[in-house]
Amino acid sequence: MSHSPASVYLVWSIMCFLLGSFLLWHLWKFDRFKCLRWNHGPYSGAFKRIMTYTYMLTIPLLATFAVGFTILKYDVGYSLIPGFGIIPTPWQLWPHSRQQAIFPLQLLFSIGWSFEMITHLEELCFWLFLVNAGSVQQDWFRSLYFKTWIIGSVVAVIYMPLVTIFTRSDPLKSEAFTFLAGSLGSLSLTLWFLPILWTFPSFLRNLKKEGVDIRTIVRLTTFHELNCVRVIFRLLFVLPFLILAVDGVRSHQHVNTNGFGEEFLAIVGAFGCTISSGITLVIFFPRSIEGEVQARYASREKSHQLRTFHTQQSERDSYFAPVSPIKAPLGDSANQNPFNSPADAPLSDTSEGFVKASSLGPDTLTRATTVRTFTPNRRLETGVIVEGGVSVVGLTERNLARHNYQLSNVHPFLHNFTSPIDLMHGDQAVLRPLPRRYNQV
Repeated sequence: MSHSPASVYLVWSIMCFLLGSFLLWHLWKFDRFKCLRWNHGPYSGAFKRIMTYTYMLTIPLLATFAVGFTILKYDVGYSLIPGFGIIPTPWQLWPHSRQQAIFPLQLLFSIGWSFEMITHLEELCFWLFLVNAGSVQQDWFRSLYFKTWIIGSVVAVIYMPLVTIFTRSDPLKSEAFTFLAGSLGSLSLTLWFLPILWTFPSFLRNLKKEGVDIRTIVRLTTFHELNCVRVIFRLLFVLPFLILAVDGVRSHQHVNTNGFGEEFLAIVGAFGCTISSGITLVIFFPRSIEGEVQARYASREKSHQLRTFHTQQSERDSYFAPVSPIKAPLGDSANQNPFNSPADAPLSDTSEGFVKASSLGPDTLTRATTVRTFTPNRRLETGVIVEGGVSVVGLTERNLARHNYQLSNVHPFLHNFTSPIDLMHGDQAVLRPLPRRYNQV
């Protein structure tokens, strides 16, 4: 692409700007950028930090590469070359200060591509782990898939910049070999994703049979559809660069010397790269629109009730008028805890022992699900027989998820799965049991 016109890099710059704008908007809606903090919550371990910051660095690195070459290309302009006509000025005719900027920009591009391969490899290994985990309570951080991701990530971070460094004497060859190394690695990861997409529908059907929470099923189904779309755009990103790279390393070039073919493939690669990265953002940081709407509604309702309370208090103080009782504001512990003592209450929804306190969203904290409880006949000491019956017990969806875990034959991750990077370490990934009163179903 060093011989591409400035318009190609301008398209890359615009697409990177749109992707960056979408990233800022999405993360603001997601949690007001709290997910970018170094110590965000009790489960911000090294794995989550690496996945978050490597992905976040990929976009500015690609944007710097695109904007930098856009400025250079528009600065040097076009030249009349005998036998070739008017073409973008070859890099050999650039001023020395402009030539010195080529290698740093290409190096940033190779590092950004290596970070993207880290992201793709992690998702590939994680989905393979999730599909093949079964009911075995295997820890992701001790699995073979996680070790494969570590080794592959180290290789990607090392070999991509080294290819650019060792071939930097010729910018055109350096660019061709960088594209070849990156496209071969990304293409292999993308092709490995196809078996997962093929087996995922049957995997979802098995989860439904096992009684996994419906919200988790919906979330996994959404991720499956997003992955299908993303694989298409990954191919649109990788295949054009593979064609340009293979043609660039050959002695006789045909595609790179064709103006339309070279520009078309480069622009298609820009769309594939940015759109697939945007889908990755949605998968890594999934929003719950229902939860956000209900949270805003609850906030407005609470404010309204507080204003009503203060208004009635002021009227009573002013006119000594009797005041009718009003409901306590939302969030009052007296209305939400129907048990006599804290010891009788079910496990706290914010307990660190439970998988991801934000996994089901704030809208499910008080939403009750009815579960039938069967009580057998009992004989008292006096000889009187007390007949049993069927009663209905109300469970929040969090407590229901705990209960379903005990009766399910699937991995604990799946009962409250939210994101491929939002994981907990060690024994915290195992759900805690329900209080004894909820085990009789």
